[in-house]
Amino acid sequence: MNVFWHQRDLRIPDNRGLTAAAADDAVLPVYVFDTDLLSNIGKRQRAFLLDGVRALKQAYRDHGGDLLVRDGSTVDVLSEVVSEYDADRVYYNDHYRPVRQNRQQRVDGALPTKSLTDLVLVDPARLDSRYENHSRFYDDWQAHHKLPPVDGPDSDSLVAVSDPTTAPTIDVDIDLPTAGYAGARERYDGFLADGIETYSDTRDDMQAAVERPTSAVSRMSPYLAAGMIGIREMWRDATERHTEATGDAQRNIQKYRYELSWREQSYHLLYYTPTLLSENYKSFPNRIAWRNDEGNFEAWKRGETGYPLVDAGMRQLEREGYIHNRPRQNVASFLTKHLLVDWRDGARHFRKRLVDHDPATNAASWQWTASTGTDSVDVRIFDPVAQMHKYDSGADYVTEYVPELRGVPATKIVDWPTLSDEEREELAPDYCHPIVDRNAAYERAQRVFETALGKR
Repeated sequence: MNVFWHQRDLRIPDNRGLTAAAADDAVLPVYVFDTDLLSNIGKRQRAFLLDGVRALKQAYRDHGGDLLVRDGSTVDVLSEVVSEYDADRVYYNDHYRPVRQNRQQRVDGALPTKSLTDLVLVDPARLDSRYENHSRFYDDWQAHHKLPPVDGPDSDSLVAVSDPTTAPTIDVDIDLPTAGYAGARERYDGFLADGIETYSDTRDDMQAAVERPTSAVSRMSPYLAAGMIGIREMWRDATERHTEATGDAQRNIQKYRYELSWREQSYHLLYYTPTLLSENYKSFPNRIAWRNDEGNFEAWKRGETGYPLVDAGMRQLEREGYIHNRPRQNVASFLTKHLLVDWRDGARHFRKRLVDHDPATNAASWQWTASTGTDSVDVRIFDPVAQMHKYDSGADYVTEYVPELRGVPATKIVDWPTLSDEEREELAPDYCHPIVDRNAAYERAQRVFETALGKR
């Protein structure tokens, strides 16, 4: 028999390592509750992952087997299970975060193992090591064959065990998504039915984000980050819809498929650059003169910067453990450009508060927005006033998360950072004034990054 070691792949369907283990022999699935590893993520996501472990255990029981849940050092636990059940080999899926790779290497050194590529559609090793921007990456990635999803193992291939131990429950301060494959599938089916054919047209529509939050965008990111649904399954379903569709529907679906390629590039970057999580991807001839003002950083975390779109994004993060992509880009740009706070501080805060935190996409996205990563633009700065005017001109999103501004005319909310102190006090005395001047902060960021790039 074989052991399958579950990590961030908390599902039975479309799990390449699990299916391979079952094809070779009977398989015993194991999840190791490694407190050292789980301490690296925030409490909210930790709770969601452990909910997913319990859902996975029930799914195995429904299939006539069980999931062994063990607490301790990964190598020690797997060695004990292999010895106790006289297993031949440990199968697992490759993960690319350095701390997980180190654990995988220690398991490889202690036990007979076999690993498979499961986390991405295209194995990063099949691609070039470096691309100057996403367009170049996408052209190469798109040309590679995408494997279809794999079926889950038959019930007969699961080792007949019954084990009472399950994952602990953690109380958190927000409502979590329904964990597990069934929850992921239900959400994706809803998006396929009601959202994917308009995705490109609604993905940045902040009114739609408030009124139809799970159809304007898919909000599948928590499930993908936890591996509660397979990326091949999602790609297949979107591709089938794309093939069947015509006109605007096909264009909208293609945009969704394209957006999945950004996740692929994030893992490609992490695969070839393990320091992506902690060091600038781009080399600068001069240092970036980060200001790292603690007061400004705390105001940003609280959603009290006086920039309505930024504050709404940060308050959505606190309320839901999630931020819509458009304000997510704006809050990151505002921190790293207008406030000149190091992107690593923002990335750490996201890691602590997001339910959908993914180490590769979090680091790659922060670096892209901070102009330290892969981008065709040397210095990219989002103007939160212009962004709100373009994407939330009716202030629907902002007033959903910033109640102090309810009742204020939308045009005034959009222009809030440019109004006089007196007008702001009259319109919304309970909402904060801007902590930095819009134009001065923009120009300062331009100078700092051009100096770091050696252009001044």
